Amino acid sequence: MRLTPQQLNFMETFGFLHFPGLIEDRIEAVIAAFEEIWATHGGGHDGRPHDGTARSCIVPFAGQSEYLSSLLDDPRIDGILGSLLGDDYVYLGSDGNYYVGDTGWHSDGGWPRPIVYYKIAFYLDRLTRDSGAIRVIPGSHRYGEGYAEALQAGVRESEEHWGVSGDQVPAVAVETAPGDVVVFHQGTKHSAWGGGDRRRMFTLNCTRRHTEEELPIMRQEVANFSRFLTDSVYGPAMVDTATPERMRHLEQPLANQDHLPELSAQARRERGEPSRG
Repeated sequence: MRLTPQQLNFMETFGFLHFPGLIEDRIEAVIAAFEEIWATHGGGHDGRPHDGTARSCIVPFAGQSEYLSSLLDDPRIDGILGSLLGDDYVYLGSDGNYYVGDTGWHSDGGWPRPIVYYKIAFYLDRLTRDSGAIRVIPGSHRYGEGYAEALQAGVRESEEHWGVSGDQVPAVAVETAPGDVVVFHQGTKHSAWGGGDRRRMFTLNCTRRHTEEELPIMRQEVANFSRFLTDSVYGPAMVDTATPERMRHLEQPLANQDHLPELSAQARRERGEPSRG
C-alpha cells in the first residue's frame, strides 16, 4: 500500500488521514492482544488498575506483544509510513491507553518541533462526535503560518479568546469503528469530548531517519521516555521478534538510548520507588 499523491497533499494541507476498516481483518486479534497487555501489567506504568477516574497509560505498549509488534510489518501500515517518511522511517515508541472523559485541545510534543512526527492511532471502540471520537482542526499543524499560530496561542483558552467552550471550537470529528486507522501529524490540534471512562486506544509514533547532526534531537526525544520509568523505548517483543526489515526502523533509537536507564532510575528515585535489578 502506498499513499496516492492526493492523500499526500491532503496530509500536507490538513494534517490527518482516516482509513475506515483498514485493519478490520485483524481487529479481533488486536483487541485481544491489547487486553492481554493490560491484564499482565495491571494498569499504567505505576501498575495500578484502571479505575475510570483518570487516564491510564502504558509505555512502551505495542512492543509488549508479539502480535501488536507485527503491525509495524503489515504492508498497509508500513506503506503509509513509508509514503509519509521514506522507507527508512524510524519507529519511536507506542503508548496504550484507557482514556476517561474529555481530552482538551493540544498538539503532541513541542511547538514547533524541528522534525516531523506522525502518529498512527488505533481506536478499539465505536466512537462518535459526542462519545469521544478524535476531533482535529485541519491545517493546525502548519508551524509558522498565521492560522496555526493563532490556534496555538488561543485554543487552550477558547472561552477567553473566542467565547466558545472547547467542544464548540470548529473542527472535524473523525468518527471511528474498530478496525479504522487514523494517522495525523503530531502538530495537528486534536481533542475528544464526551467519552466514557474506558476508551481504548493505542498508537505507533514514527518520524523520519535523523541525520548525524539531528541525533541530539532524537536523544532528547528518547530521554522523554524516562517519565514512564522505562529503560527502553521498545517493549521486548518488538525487538526480539524483529525481522531485518523491521530492525531498520528500530536501529537509530536503539543506538541512541544508552542514557535512558539512568534517567529512568533517577525518576524512580525522585518518586521514592524501588530501583530495578
